[in-house]
This record gives sequence, structure tokens and C-alpha cells, in this order.
Amino acid sequence: MRVLIADDEPSIRKTTRIVLETAGHPAVEAATGSRALKVLGDEVFDAVFLDLKLGAEDGLDVLARILHLQPSVAVVMFTAYANIATTVEAMRRGAFDFIPKPFTPDQIRAVLAKIEKAATLQNRVRALESDLVAEAPPIALESAEPVMARALAMAFKAAESPASLLLLGPSGTGKSLLARALHRRSAQRDAAFVTVNCPSLSRELLESELFGHMKGSFTGAVADTVGKVAAAAGGTLFLDEIGELPLAIQPKLLRLLQEREYERVGETTPRRAQVRVIAATNRDLAAEVKAGRFREDLFYRLNVIAVTLPALRERPGDLLALAESYRLHFAARLGKKIIAYAPAVKAAFVAYGWPGNLRELSNVVERAVILAAHETIELADLPDTLGAPIDAAINVGARVTVDALETEHLRRILATTTTLDEAARILGIDPATLYRKRQKLGLL
Repeated sequence: MRVLIADDEPSIRKTTRIVLETAGHPAVEAATGSRALKVLGDEVFDAVFLDLKLGAEDGLDVLARILHLQPSVAVVMFTAYANIATTVEAMRRGAFDFIPKPFTPDQIRAVLAKIEKAATLQNRVRALESDLVAEAPPIALESAEPVMARALAMAFKAAESPASLLLLGPSGTGKSLLARALHRRSAQRDAAFVTVNCPSLSRELLESELFGHMKGSFTGAVADTVGKVAAAAGGTLFLDEIGELPLAIQPKLLRLLQEREYERVGETTPRRAQVRVIAATNRDLAAEVKAGRFREDLFYRLNVIAVTLPALRERPGDLLALAESYRLHFAARLGKKIIAYAPAVKAAFVAYGWPGNLRELSNVVERAVILAAHETIELADLPDTLGAPIDAAINVGARVTVDALETEHLRRILATTTTLDEAARILGIDPATLYRKRQKLGLL
């Protein structure tokens, strides 16, 4: 690592430099904050050791200017005036760590190890994010349909503001992909994008995952955990399926949104967190409020800017363009030469109702690319269910038979899930019963 030492005492600079260079880290010295800023304006560093008192200059002010020049640099403050207040203030302003004077070589080496570990973890996160982006189908950021074009325009206009965003719409319409795209267009783009899937865990585990916990706060809490709010500090916290957030946790989320404060499970000391919140749900939150399942004050705090993504059947002008985009993506990922869809396939796509929306379209295209024996995707490469368009007239209360209602409901659930077990859980039946029903209704 390249390290800058900014201290007005020559002996401190020399000692620190010897420790750094002995550990294999080239170092540059600066006797004043002004000189340090000049060097940082010309060269890139991995870490800065910064004195809290640089003669007449305030090291905390210099810290802010350093992070403005190089936001990702790790700044370690050291000072003879160590106390809790200065430590907290330095960390609040973005310092990586804090070392009191006089310090030992071991303290310098210990903080270097922490910086290296943090950099390694950050690189791994970036690599994983790149892998995820490569694995996920692309999201269309333009639309030929006015309803979708308006939704995207509103979302991107709000992207750079710190206001909370609420993404609404049916499952599979691309809310999580849009949330990530909004993060990349926001002022928080260089910080973390952290996802919390609200229905995935019990209330207790979800609270711990969200806010973190202290060692011993519950059975199995064998170590302190920072939680995803802390992990998202300075960045974006994406709360997927916020409509499923348990009522007991909702006041704590409201406090985070209103006061930027939270507490870990088992802790009484409030913590601060500057995060931009994007939430998504396929539920009607206003109806959930009326039913007493969602707090009204939290709803209004989240609903500063609401963007509704339409179902795929409401975007007929985008359908074939999306299918083409997915074909290119999966063909490249799987290393297959698939150059087109047969006309009958395009006709089937247009005729189908797509209850699973973009997620279903993506799954269908991926399956077709895998199964295609030739350079053109044929009708035989599509699932059998695609041959029967969704009947929009079959809904609860419609004048249809129970068998027709059950068949349509099963088809829609099967289209929006990836496994038989998942579909069975949603339907409240065991997989064997679901399999028999599929046989009886001809849905295999």
C-alpha cells in the first residue's frame, strides 16, 4: 500500500515511515495539512496517517478535505489529545481508525493489517457484484410504452435525491433490478448497495440481520454482528418486499428513517447511520395500513416518492425487445450461437399473458436457449404452459367454474415460482398433492 504520513513532528513522521517501509509499504511525508492535500491532489494513496493537531491546522478539517479528494482512502488519526469525544468525532467524519500518541510499532502494524483486510473484503464485494451483474439479465432503462416510460423518468429524476423511494408493482416486474440501477445513478453510487429480503426470516432473525446484535443477546449470538444498516452506511439500503416487514420491527425502521438512529439487538446505546432507503413491495400498502398490518406513519415516511412498475402484459410494445435482450444475454453467458426466434415463438410470446412478468420471461428465454438444438429458438423449446394464454376474465368472483378458477390460479402460481416446493408452500398444500393436481388439470 502507498501511505501518506501527515504530522508536524519530524520524529513521528520518521518513526512511522520506518515502521511502514519495514512492513513493505512505501511512504510519503507531509509536515502540514496543506502539503498533504497538495500531494493527495497529485497522487493516489491507499492510506493516510493524519495528526489531529497540525500546528495551527485542525486535523478534522483536513480529514474532510482528504476524503473529498480521495473518498476511498483509509485515514488513521493519531494524536496526543486522545479522548472519547475526539475519537467519536473523527470516526463520524469518516476516519478509518484512531491511534493515541505515544504509539508502538505494533499498533501501526495492527492498523495496517485492518486496512489490508478491509481492502481485501471490499475487492471481494466488488468482484461478487460484478459477477451478479454478469449473471443477471439486463434491465431495460427505456420503454416504448408511455406508462413504463413515465415510471422510469420519475425514478431516475429522484435517483440523485436522498429521499426514500418506494417501488410498487407485481412480483417479477424488475423492482430489485431498478433499485440497483437507481443506486448507480445516486450520490451514494461509490458506497455499498445492501439488500434485506423482509419475508426471508423470522422476526427475531430479521431484526438481527437488519440492525445487528451484541454477543450473548440471544441463543446462538456467539459474536457481535454489525447488521445490514451499518453495512449500508453511506450507501443504499434496499428493503425488498417491505409489505411483509413484521409490525414489531416497523417502529425501529421508522426511527432509522426519521432520526437516522438505531440500536443493535441487546444494546441500549443508539448508533447513527446515514443510509438512503429504497423499498419495494407487490402489496397495496394503503390497504395494509387500513387492515392494521402496516404502520401509517411508516407508510408515509417511505412513500415520499412512489414509482409503480406495470405488469408485463401492460407493456406489449416492450415484450419482443425484452425477449431479444434476454436471448442475447443468455446466449452469450451459455456460449451458444442462438441468432433468432422462430415466428411461431414470437406469436406465442405476444399471445401469452405473462403472469410472472419479467422474471417469467427471463426463465422462459433461458430455458429455450439451453434446450435449443439449432440457431433458431423453436416452439418446441418453450414450456407447454406458454401455449395457453392467460385468461384475464378468470378472477375471484367471476362467473366461472371452480375447476376453471383453480386451474388458472395454479397456472399463475407455477409460472411465478421456480420450484414445486415453493409453489406448494404458497398454495398451502404439500408437493405431492400439487403434483396430482397438475396431472388432473393437465398442467404437467
